[in-house]
Amino acid sequence: MFNTEPLTNWAGNITYSTDRVRQASTVEEIRSYLKAEDKLRVLGTRHCFNSIADSQHALLSVIPLQEMTLDAAAHTVTVGAGVKYGQLGPYLEQNKFALHNLASLPHISVAGACSTATHGSGERNANLASIVSALEFVTAEGDLVKLSRESDAAEFQGAVVGLGALGVITRVTLKVQPTYQVRQYVYRNLSFRQMQDHFDELQASGYSVSLFTDWRRKNISEVWIKSRDGDVTSFSAPQELFGAKLAQQNLHPIEGLSAENCTPQMGVPGAWYERLPHFRMGFTPSAGKELQTEYLLPRRHAVEAILAVERLHEQVSPHLLISEIRTIAADDLWLSMCYRQPSVAIHFTWKQDWPAVRNVLPVIEKELSPFEPRPHWGKLFTMAPGDLRARYEKLGDFVNLAKKYDPKGKFRNDFLNQNLFA
Repeated sequence: MFNTEPLTNWAGNITYSTDRVRQASTVEEIRSYLKAEDKLRVLGTRHCFNSIADSQHALLSVIPLQEMTLDAAAHTVTVGAGVKYGQLGPYLEQNKFALHNLASLPHISVAGACSTATHGSGERNANLASIVSALEFVTAEGDLVKLSRESDAAEFQGAVVGLGALGVITRVTLKVQPTYQVRQYVYRNLSFRQMQDHFDELQASGYSVSLFTDWRRKNISEVWIKSRDGDVTSFSAPQELFGAKLAQQNLHPIEGLSAENCTPQMGVPGAWYERLPHFRMGFTPSAGKELQTEYLLPRRHAVEAILAVERLHEQVSPHLLISEIRTIAADDLWLSMCYRQPSVAIHFTWKQDWPAVRNVLPVIEKELSPFEPRPHWGKLFTMAPGDLRARYEKLGDFVNLAKKYDPKGKFRNDFLNQNLFA
């Protein structure tokens, strides 16, 4: 069936260019749809803020692919392309297993997050795609391809962060580990001077650490520290941390908003999947309230890059809801923003005013250009395609891989053609 109403992403800032949307629940249905269409793109949970998933021709939703199969002996779980982290977490916990990390929201799909190199945080934690051990996808010609880290080496490293350019992902296999508990603490009002002097210590203080700021008053408004029980470096939660005060109540990252939808803080222990995200699965992000941008830069330039953005506070802050700063370990996936590069992510949650955001993004990108930032594939940026392509040393190999599995460009759209294939 085709949609009768215009289809948008979850934030409402993107209206897809076609109402020709179908769902597939089997490989045979996918093959049938591919045979009938010359061009299409695949939709997951529609959490991207740009046109990476858009199509002027046809869209295929893989949300009905809901398989979850645990192999306890191999320490792996195989999930269908429509499974969300908020579904996978409880399933693994029931079986006494866990993932290494999670993003801020559990509402996103596993396949979509891995395909765009989405990440959590932590000095030791690589992005969510880094634990993919195998993936399965249907090519433009209808062939079912299975690649694994163990058997397919280079092609696998190119395919995991595939941006939907190789085929229709049907299943993803992830490495899992024994379950663990996490405690979450929040500190308020860390000065930029203390951040600058103690950035490495702050990032090393927890399993996952986030700094929130609106870039006003040279102040980090909140420091979120997620500490893993049993770690030799478990956080001791002093009342004061480099001048910042331990919060005495649960907080939302955006000052003044209710913490009701946030995961529990105050050092209350909980399962990994109930603490590593910032927001509860029961909370559905409201549409039409925000835009998002994120740049990932070499970890060694973290403080310089943060201070560079702070110098733009008069231009940035009026349009901003909040920024989040996190570190992520390196990985070996060709189109990952952290490819062979320990990174720091500077994230911007904007008010939904695209004309204003579009004007300020080039200013930020120019200020960060000495550090060669890589924008998140699923978020908003204005970087010139030539500059973007130059940041990925394996881009040529990826283009060749995409042409191998999709020689006629069935899965390409304007976003991919402009940023990758030009």
